[in-house]
Amino acid sequence: MTKVALIIGTVYGAAEYVGEQAQALLNELGYQTMLFTETKLDDVLRFNADIWLVISSTTGQGDIPDNLLPFYLDVQNRFPLLTGKQFAVIALGDSSYDTFCGAGEQLHALLLEIQGTELAPMLRIDAGETLEPETIALPWLQQQFANLGQ
Repeated sequence: MTKVALIIGTVYGAAEYVGEQAQALLNELGYQTMLFTETKLDDVLRFNADIWLVISSTTGQGDIPDNLLPFYLDVQNRFPLLTGKQFAVIALGDSSYDTFCGAGEQLHALLLEIQGTELAPMLRIDAGETLEPETIALPWLQQQFANLGQ
């Protein structure tokens, strides 16, 4: 069974809610999942996921949320190669800011740097266009994950 680590960066809870909905959908599709909200790199590595799904909002001036920043810095410092593993990023942001989806952009770049294989182009969800990011994220996830084969 394919394992998916759902790595969540949230400020006000929207990304966490999307993560919870994503977990339910992926479980229905036959994936084994684990949701990480206070993410520690060692915990993610121990789960040994085939796919890292990062769902993150952006805070401040394009910054990574506080609950995910230690994980991000740990990955930068320890550089665990994701060779042979896939990843996807769902970035939540507000296009009225110059740093639209800045956290997602940083996370995406880091996952490429550690040699992960991109499952799909990053999904950017604009809070200026939708108040319910799950209505965009779930159909996208269905499309990306339904045909992977477990």
